[in-house]
Amino acid sequence: MRDVLRLGLTGGIGSGKSTVAGLLSRQGAAVIDADAISRQATAAGGAAIAPLRQAFGPGLINAEGALDRERMRTLAFSDATARQRLEQIIHPLVGQETQRQADAATRAGARCIVFDIPLLVESKRWRSQLDRVLVVDCHPETQIARVMLRSQLPRPEIERIMAQQASRLQRLQAADHVICNDGLDLAELAALVASSAPLFGL
Repeated sequence: MRDVLRLGLTGGIGSGKSTVAGLLSRQGAAVIDADAISRQATAAGGAAIAPLRQAFGPGLINAEGALDRERMRTLAFSDATARQRLEQIIHPLVGQETQRQADAATRAGARCIVFDIPLLVESKRWRSQLDRVLVVDCHPETQIARVMLRSQLPRPEIERIMAQQASRLQRLQAADHVICNDGLDLAELAALVASSAPLFGL
């Protein structure tokens, strides 16, 4: 079996990381989205719901039976121990499903598996499982403008989210490759990703 490049992809909120993941998929990479796996686990009927109800009580489960993400986010921002308990429930489930998808991609002959991990730098546990790290970078003001446009969040809330994430410098220090996504339209970004694809065996 040929070697598969395990590429970690990360970037701050509003950096365009998910867009780059999609563009890498178009180049032939198998993309595993850790956020999507987490959302699936915390949806109604998801594997995390029962342990979340036990750990935090029924008040954080909404009427549909899913995690109330807004209330959980508020609690996690205000209480570090709550965030740790949440991670202790979610991370193993995400890890298991990530490994299952990676094994399936390897069996299917993928040349490059992209692990789309928003908190790659913060988690510390991912680096040893990856061959390289690709960071999507942009200026913090660009991040804020994009998220305000996309999500209609007020600036102070976006700044609070950014403060909880690794700094721009920390991400860049962890990077083996960087894609600078400032001042680019989608076509220019796609061309940049396509020109970088051979670095990842694509």
